[in-house]
Amino acid sequence: MKEQLNKVLLSYDKSIDLGRKGIDSYSNLPKEIIHNPNYNLFEEMKNENNLSDSGRKEIYEYLSPTTTMKFIDLGCCLNLMFRGYDKWESTYYGVDISPKTIQLLKEYTQIHNISYGSLFSGSMHQTPYEANYFDIGCCIGSLEYFEKDFVKVCIEEFLRIMKPKGKFVLDIPNVGSAEFEITFLIEKSLGREDKFNLSILEFENIICKNFIIDKKENIGPMIQYFLSINK
Repeated sequence: MKEQLNKVLLSYDKSIDLGRKGIDSYSNLPKEIIHNPNYNLFEEMKNENNLSDSGRKEIYEYLSPTTTMKFIDLGCCLNLMFRGYDKWESTYYGVDISPKTIQLLKEYTQIHNISYGSLFSGSMHQTPYEANYFDIGCCIGSLEYFEKDFVKVCIEEFLRIMKPKGKFVLDIPNVGSAEFEITFLIEKSLGREDKFNLSILEFENIICKNFIIDKKENIGPMIQYFLSINK
C-alpha cells in the first residue's frame, strides 16, 4: 500500500505544480479518453462543478458546524480554498497525503488571515490527533484510491478520532456506473488509479458496526454517506 500512497502523493503534488502555473491537470487528457463514448458525462460533471462533491450544501446542512466544533477534513485537497470550508463556523483541521497541497493551504490561510486548527501532511489512516477529538468530519474523494484492507484501517482511524455521537460524511465510488467508468480512466491517466474493490454491501457491513447511515445519495460517480457515530 505504500506504493499506492506514493502514487497518489506524486499525482496530487504534480497537480499543485501545474495549478500554480495556471494549468488544469484535466486539460491534456489522452485521445482515447476524449473519444470515449462516456467522455461527455465527464464534461457535464466538470461544467456543473460536480467532479468533487465536497462543496455540496447538503454536507454543511447535515454537519451543522458551530463555533464550538472541531471539524476534520480527511484527504482535504483544496476544499478550504474552493469548497467554502473557510466560511464554516467550526475550527478547521485538514489532512492530505500531498505535501504541496498542505503548503498551498498554509499560504492561502496566511494571505487571507484564516485561522485553523492544523494542516497536516500525511496519510489519513494514521493521523496525529487524540481519540474522540472531533465533533464533525468528512472524507470526500479519497477512499476510491485504496483496496479493502486499507479502507478498513481508515474507517477505524476515522472512528477513533471522532467523538461519540459525532457526524461524518464520506463517499465511495459508484462502481459500474458510466460516470465512474470514465472518471476511473481519467484518474488512471493522471497516475492515481482507483483501487476500490468493495461492493456497496461489503462497505456498508464495515461501516454499520460503528456508524448509523442517516442517508446516502448518488452524486456523479460517487455514493455519498451521511453518518452518525455510534460508539
